Amino acid sequence: MDLTGKLLIAMPGMGDPRFAHSVVLLCAHSPDGAMGLIINKPTSDLRLRDLLEQLSIAPTGQTRNLPVHFGGPVEHGRGFVLHDRGYQSTLTSLDVNADFAMTATLDILEDLARGTGPERALLALGYAGWGPGQLESELAQNGWLTCDADVELVFDTPNPAKWEAALTRLGISSLMLSSDAGRA
Repeated sequence: MDLTGKLLIAMPGMGDPRFAHSVVLLCAHSPDGAMGLIINKPTSDLRLRDLLEQLSIAPTGQTRNLPVHFGGPVEHGRGFVLHDRGYQSTLTSLDVNADFAMTATLDILEDLARGTGPERALLALGYAGWGPGQLESELAQNGWLTCDADVELVFDTPNPAKWEAALTRLGISSLMLSSDAGRA
């Protein structure tokens, strides 16, 4: 089972409060583990211009003032940009699937500062990571639901509405979900 490019939707009974009501886009999934970015939890006080200032990158009149998201609890000082496949870093971008790529090199921030970066982008500090078999175990324990990711949900849906929108794509209302897990 390869869930690369899929969305993980946290169930209401998620034990870790950092993942409560989270939607995670999985950027990589293999027998060695999984890595993804939480796409619906912007930080309250950090934006692209703040990051650029900290990195001594001068913004221009073309710089969009994008929010910076809490990407997950691992390496929260490391930055990632999830973006459309129309942009490729001159250094390296990870192609997630036909719609998404991820870049973690400084050149994408320089391009965003100049207004030449990706058309659609989501900035994140930190990531969500799972060791071998850990995500599969969490899925088996009903910690997550999965669904296909699409560009509109990831980039265009307002952050507070992404969790419910992802559930709706599965035909599920959050009112139907229970925080109790069980097996028949």
